[in-house]
Amino acid sequence: MSNDPLQMARQLMLAPGGLDDRRLDGVFGEVLSHSVDFADLYFQHSQQESWSLEDGIVKDGSASIEQGVGVRALAGEKTGFAYSDEIVLPALEEAAHAARAIAAHGGDRALCPWRVQRGHALYLPDDPVTSLAAADKVAWLERVDREARRLDPRIVHVNASVVAVHEVVLVATSEGQLAADVRPLVRFNVSVLVEQHGRREQGYAGAGGRYSLAELVAGDRPLALAREAVRQALVNLEAVPAPAGAMTVVLGPGWPGILLHEAIGHGLEGDFNRKGTSAFANRIGERVAAAECTVVDDGTLAARRGSLNIDDEGTPTRCTTLIENGVLRGYMHDRLNARLTGAPLTGNGRRESFAHMTLPRMTNTYMRAGPHDPEEILRSVRRGIYAVNFGGGQVDITSGKFVFSASEAYAIENGRLGAPLKGATLIGNGPDVLTRVTMVGNDLKLDDGVGTCGKDGQSVPVGVGQPTLKIESLTVGGTA
Repeated sequence: MSNDPLQMARQLMLAPGGLDDRRLDGVFGEVLSHSVDFADLYFQHSQQESWSLEDGIVKDGSASIEQGVGVRALAGEKTGFAYSDEIVLPALEEAAHAARAIAAHGGDRALCPWRVQRGHALYLPDDPVTSLAAADKVAWLERVDREARRLDPRIVHVNASVVAVHEVVLVATSEGQLAADVRPLVRFNVSVLVEQHGRREQGYAGAGGRYSLAELVAGDRPLALAREAVRQALVNLEAVPAPAGAMTVVLGPGWPGILLHEAIGHGLEGDFNRKGTSAFANRIGERVAAAECTVVDDGTLAARRGSLNIDDEGTPTRCTTLIENGVLRGYMHDRLNARLTGAPLTGNGRRESFAHMTLPRMTNTYMRAGPHDPEEILRSVRRGIYAVNFGGGQVDITSGKFVFSASEAYAIENGRLGAPLKGATLIGNGPDVLTRVTMVGNDLKLDDGVGTCGKDGQSVPVGVGQPTLKIESLTVGGTA
């Protein structure tokens, strides 16, 4: 099979059902016979394999293939959508009839000649599912289990899993655009449970991205994940109750950017701002953060989990500056919201699968590096908390209020790291918290490739990141 994404998509999804450009013209003709502004077809073929091991025993092994097509029509603010898991002409025509039901009869738009939209080349079109034999995948899980248990006798439980996805998508639009992408995605997860004197604590580590499983396991990386999970669990075993109250909080680099993603990023998505439900609505050009804060959404980073050569509307992804030196510069848009607000496309139209509608979603969202050394930031804090990793959290898009639990945190006393803390919860308001940033580190780091974002019942892979940040007077909910 060809390595060209468009040729691969045609061979894999169109040819078996006897579909070609002429038949796609006919489907669009059905939709455009009504007064719609735009229509598209989204074809998807996805192959996935996963294995999980619990306490040395393979508990689950699964493989699946899913394919289908979604048909969408846009008329004003209305969206008509239908889908089929059969990629054949009768199913396409039926879905087209359903999708056009939002619009009045009488459209007379002519079809545009087909033209190919090329995207980036951020990852190779290799198949990660077959890049490592099933026996080798299981062997890696078993090695991880042995490595974790070797490190400390207090390990009582080990979970490890590996997932590989190979996805091919094809987007055809009523404007004549044809775009395709071949998307690999892999992930390795390790969690451990330690016990001492009746007290149990957990540690977790994971990694992944848009490359092959062979690359993921290179250099014994899964074993390093096992060691990191054990380290976290043992740190938490010695943790003392976290203090409570308003205090200085230092966020570590990398994964703590999940707070930025949830508390700030969602509020900068185009649909919330068009509808006026975001705390950032109608604030372009206003100062919304400290002057050292620059936040971007960048879907063009090579091999990253949140990156895409094209988004799910066929638009090449880009690096969009959301906040520049503290000033709000823009939002993230899909085609619908960009058209209704007169904004440019940013390549943020995303969907979980062919059975879901497109929404404006983040890709890799992070804060750019600042001028300060991380040690300088810590030395400047007399009393506070250093949060390194986060677990669960909640955010209200309308108000921007958030609550996040730190899964690894330390006390800061007179500029030095102190005891590990348990039960630290950060409470604040997204638009307000960025104004409280007083120092931004020079150590920008992206997460290890484990982020998944939920919105309106859809989950998509994303990336987050940030340098070390110092935030003044943030509310900490603790147990001490």
